[in-house]
Amino acid sequence: MRKRDLPPRPEDLDCLVDLHLHLDGALSPANVRALAAMQGIPVPSDEDELLRLLRVDENCHSLNDFLTKFAFPCSLLQTADGLRTAVRNLLCEINEQGVAYAEVRFAPQLSTEKGLSQDNAVEAALAGIAESGVPAQLILCCMRGADPEVNRETVKTAKKYLGRGVCALDLAGAEALFPNADYAELFAEARRLGVPFTLHAGEADGPDSVRTALDMGACRIGHGVRAYEDPDLPALLAGRGIPLELCPTSNLCTEVFPDLSAYPLRALMDAGVTVTVNTDDPSIEGTTLRTEYRRLIETFALTRPEVRRLLNDAIRASFAPADLKKRLLARVREALRA
Repeated sequence: MRKRDLPPRPEDLDCLVDLHLHLDGALSPANVRALAAMQGIPVPSDEDELLRLLRVDENCHSLNDFLTKFAFPCSLLQTADGLRTAVRNLLCEINEQGVAYAEVRFAPQLSTEKGLSQDNAVEAALAGIAESGVPAQLILCCMRGADPEVNRETVKTAKKYLGRGVCALDLAGAEALFPNADYAELFAEARRLGVPFTLHAGEADGPDSVRTALDMGACRIGHGVRAYEDPDLPALLAGRGIPLELCPTSNLCTEVFPDLSAYPLRALMDAGVTVTVNTDDPSIEGTTLRTEYRRLIETFALTRPEVRRLLNDAIRASFAPADLKKRLLARVREALRA
């Protein structure tokens, strides 16, 4: 292999973009301890015991098992100071790991147990972004199975803060139990309000979930990895230019695939689908974005041009402003200069 085709070392990349990153699934042990101390919430002093609270283990066999890990971190995100600190610390941590831009998603409706409004929660998270100094925006999650009025409030909140640090909406939760079609009216309202959205689809449910998300008007698909099960769907995604937010380690944790070698990365790329690499819930999975790239490079023998494509596609698929995209693309060119 010629030198200019050799893949970059992930540890040298400081131009990574994470488009699928859940705040409550990304609280590191250090961040958890800081949040617990400031709120008087007890946490285990033993590091291994704390990690057992935060991370999945061999007993995780599905998305529903995976989702049980969110209750504890959500309990730390119920105050304005907690949310502000959590976002600031997270962005500073991932920036040190090479992430130059992130779209952090969270459900403001899940941070209202101690009196915060959804507006309060969003404003606190935005303050955390500002304090971090790291380029980032928020994606607000509606929740499957939630009170419809609460979800409608999330849509209105996204509209209120759109362009002021909020960039999009999402639908998160137990996909197989609460299918996307049940939320068609909710996201029709988002379209009427001009709020872009990405939808979780094709993770716990199959390719029909992805088709439904497309019919609903999603401009990106969260996961979408099971699109490969429908022989016609990759071409449809490629033709419409709809990016997939792939989260490989997450999909292994929920046993969508038995191992990384079975992951359809090359099949999707060869079909012309825009694919991006993301972490999803790095604390729950025990991963980083550099780790995701390293595993993909090693498993699929990715070349430098292929890594460049993944990096550039993540930037172009982002909701970042045009001037920031231009700067990030320039960072990729510099980082991958042979």
